[in-house]
Amino acid sequence: MTVHVRQHNSVLAASEKRLLIWIAERLPRWINSDHLSALGLAAMAGAGVSFVIAGADPVAGASLVVLCLLLNWFGDSLDGTVARVRDQQRPRYGYYVDHVIDLAGTGLLFTGLALSGYMSPMIATLVVAAFFLVSAETYLATHARGVFKMAFMGVGPTELRVLLAAGALALINTPTVNPLGLGQVRLWDLGGVIGAIGMIGTFVRALYIEETRR
Repeated sequence: MTVHVRQHNSVLAASEKRLLIWIAERLPRWINSDHLSALGLAAMAGAGVSFVIAGADPVAGASLVVLCLLLNWFGDSLDGTVARVRDQQRPRYGYYVDHVIDLAGTGLLFTGLALSGYMSPMIATLVVAAFFLVSAETYLATHARGVFKMAFMGVGPTELRVLLAAGALALINTPTVNPLGLGQVRLWDLGGVIGAIGMIGTFVRALYIEETRR
């Protein structure tokens, strides 16, 4: 794979980039990109476990979910920035490891949600399948065009973490909702269905754009 260009135009991208560079320039030298990548994966697994804890103790579990998502952001977002700031980039290996970790972390997170009782296993599987579908399209498009799109309609990884954190905190007082008066459903089931539809729509739109590209 040739070295690709990163295209990141999410809502928080510009301010986040400045913050990450500021942190990377002050991070102790003994902390390297591999440490940060490992932290990102461990934190996502921790978020999955925290959802299980939330099933018994919503306040403690939801608080731990937010903490784990913050640690995931720190590790997953900072690993590449540290490599660039220190001129220690490994474009092919870094790209490969970063996205293997993203896929594994997503699977671990939604396994925890399925086990917690806050999301049905079927819908959790649907969300993971939709995420993997969009991810596969993104990775293949990067290989074909040399441009890695990190956000869709202004929503990137950081914005998704914010939504996940907000959803976790909402579980404390609102584990179920009654959309349009149709009856009580689990909040995360509703959010999961909406998210899956959005991701599938993004996948179809991306295919259409590639088909009509000249």
